[in-house]
Amino acid sequence: MTAARPRAALLDYGMGNLHSAAKALERVGFDVRWVTDASGVDGDLCVVPGVGHFRRCREALATAGLDAPVRGWVADGRPLLGICVGAQLLFDGSDEADGCAGLGLVPGRVERLDAERLPHMGWSEVRPGPASDGLFPDTTRFYFVHSYGLRPADASAVAGQCDYGGGFAAAVACGPIVATQFHPEKSGRAGLELLARVRARVATAA
Repeated sequence: MTAARPRAALLDYGMGNLHSAAKALERVGFDVRWVTDASGVDGDLCVVPGVGHFRRCREALATAGLDAPVRGWVADGRPLLGICVGAQLLFDGSDEADGCAGLGLVPGRVERLDAERLPHMGWSEVRPGPASDGLFPDTTRFYFVHSYGLRPADASAVAGQCDYGGGFAAAVACGPIVATQFHPEKSGRAGLELLARVRARVATAA
């Protein structure tokens, strides 16, 4: 008997790179459902994508009525993956949008990178951090497009580390949350291998 494929709820609130994310998740063994309202947030993994400005993404998530389900999902200890601005939204706030509160699921802030040239765009090395726990077994290159970096209040939550105008958290692992500033769905084999390791975590949590 074939084991059931884990189900991923991919949040579609108009601000994410959904086609590429869905394809990558499917390639590592997820059944992907695009979710546009709270009633569809179900399955084994919730995926919060995001592309663009922090405030616009945060407002679009709220307008879709998806912010409360995301909070509830994490409160229940269920696995969640945040990608790019979707990862940033999980924090308390961002330098990109003073006064706009994030979801507050990862203590810390998103800070503007201290680099002469922004955005940080292209392939950069990610080193394992203290919270890697197998997510990043080796230093690996991933694809980035951003001007703001994740700064968790607790440095022990850093799963992957990167340098661009100084160090920042390329990925965070905090409770049931894995959040990546880079785009695994645009990172070729390295991204697929990371998503496969996320899938293994989902299987363990089931």
